[in-house]
Amino acid sequence: MNLLGLLRRYVRREALEPLAAGSIAPAIELEDIEGQRRNLAESLRDGPVLAAFFKVNCITSQFTFPFLQRIHERYGGQKFRVWGISQNHLKDTREFVKKFAITFPVLLDGTGYPVSNRYGLTNSPTLFVISPSGVIQISCIGFSKADLEAIAGLAGRASGRVVTALFEEGEVVPTFKPG
Repeated sequence: MNLLGLLRRYVRREALEPLAAGSIAPAIELEDIEGQRRNLAESLRDGPVLAAFFKVNCITSQFTFPFLQRIHERYGGQKFRVWGISQNHLKDTREFVKKFAITFPVLLDGTGYPVSNRYGLTNSPTLFVISPSGVIQISCIGFSKADLEAIAGLAGRASGRVVTALFEEGEVVPTFKPG
C-alpha cells in the first residue's frame, strides 16, 4: 500500500468514540496517587466499578466529582467501587483530590493516555459503570443528572444498601452539562 493509502486508512480510524453500554470494558491496571497498583479484573471480582475519567481543569469534572464522592460515601466499599482516572500529572491530581475532598482511589493514566484511548474518550468527564462480568452497564459523557441517579441506584443495589435520592432538596442541579 502506498503512503496516500496508509494516510487515508489512518485518518478514517482515528475518530474516537467512547465505548457504549454493552461493550466489553478494556483492562485497566494503573497506579493510584498513593502508588498502589489497581487492577480492574481483580476489583470486579467483588462487584461493579465506576471508572470516572477526568481532567483537573475541566469545569464539568469539577462539578461532577462532588456527586461521585457522595455516591462513594453512601454506597462505596468492597461491593461497589468508585475510581477516578486522571489525565493529569500527580501534583495537579493531588491538588484536585484535596480541593474536592475526594476519598475514593484516583488513578493516573499513563503518558499518551493509553487507558483513556482504549475507552475512546473524547470528553471529560466520561463515566463507565463496569459490571463484574466486564461489560459496561452505563456510559456517560459530561454531567447527566439522570445517569448519576441511575449510577447511584445501581451502586445502592450492588452494595445492599437502601437507595436514597442522590440530589438533595433545594440543590440546583442542571439536567445536563456537556464535558
